[in-house]
Amino acid sequence: MPSIHLPRRRNRIRAALVLGTRPEAIKLAPVLRAMSDSPLFEPMVVSTGQHREMLDQMLSRLHMDSSRDLAVMRDRQQLSGLTARLISGLGEAVRADEPDVVIVQGDTTTAMTGALAAFYEGVPVAHVEAGLRTGVIGNPFPEELNRRLVAPMVRWHFAPTEGSAANLLAEGVDPGQIDVTGNTVIDNLLWVLERGEGRSAFTASGLRRVLVTLHRRENQGETMHGIATALADLAGRPDVEIVLPLHKSPAVRDALLPVLGDHPRIRLVEPLDYFDFAATLAACDLVLTDSGGVQEEAPTLGKPVLVLRTTTERPEAVQAGVALLVGTEPGEVAAAAHRLLDDRAAYGRMAAAVNPFGDGRAAERIVHRLALDLAGRTTGHGEGDLAVA
Repeated sequence: MPSIHLPRRRNRIRAALVLGTRPEAIKLAPVLRAMSDSPLFEPMVVSTGQHREMLDQMLSRLHMDSSRDLAVMRDRQQLSGLTARLISGLGEAVRADEPDVVIVQGDTTTAMTGALAAFYEGVPVAHVEAGLRTGVIGNPFPEELNRRLVAPMVRWHFAPTEGSAANLLAEGVDPGQIDVTGNTVIDNLLWVLERGEGRSAFTASGLRRVLVTLHRRENQGETMHGIATALADLAGRPDVEIVLPLHKSPAVRDALLPVLGDHPRIRLVEPLDYFDFAATLAACDLVLTDSGGVQEEAPTLGKPVLVLRTTTERPEAVQAGVALLVGTEPGEVAAAAHRLLDDRAAYGRMAAAVNPFGDGRAAERIVHRLALDLAGRTTGHGEGDLAVA
């Protein structure tokens, strides 16, 4: 392992926040805001453009101006080609910008290559949302592999829960490198809702409102087609309205549109601006999703979640009773949704359960830890000068 370069002395800590997807922007925005509010930090956003249209929309609404945009996306590209372009482009960015710390988030290919590029250049890495595991190397694909590859390259592991921290400890990570912070997605959701700028995509009144998100690579094809049939069954109820923001992936649209495109109680909409998504989430009664972030956001608002996957790296949601892992078999998906809509007691138990993913102060804790470790040797500030909490 190469030695970590000590940051050269400058007035502020230069932090490169590497992101390429909409979820990364959502979860790093609170960290960027906290750093921007501190006199100790000089944050910069390095965008890979892994999710082009959805990312640009998000960066604009969250006022996240990128210092660099690598524009790596190609039509229907293979992971190998994407990975190669990311490592090359991010390596050049790290060498040019000379950050004191590179911050990556989650489990995307951008996160994995961002950590690797920093590792190659001897720049310490901070991992936001560290320690999530399903225990199945190929599910979700390639996210489970990505997050396992990131861990050995990381100096600061910011775990959202005690369970995530326990995963890292079991893999031999030094306890002194782990902080349990909560998840920054809660910080951002509360920030967005406080502004009241979003607009719900639901239109009907007096109906049970069901929000659905689907995009996982391992669910695409026949599995997603089957889930679509379950949604059509659920929409056969006269008391239900379903809103499904369609992911930009052609594979997702090919699976969903033939089954759901003409259903009168299913609203297929283009990907929602995050402010509108937050308002739609707040207005719904039930969530069906294969997303990771939504499993964290929905419980904050008391919305029961049915997880359309066979594994989850967020078992805390299931353990806390705010989510059910229902799998992808159409009959089981439909039955679970009908049961929650019909059983008031079961619904009430899930809606009232405590969210295990944090209190909205995760970014504050992350920035404080980085300041404690970096401010003295980078800027000459003493510990008493830290103004980040």
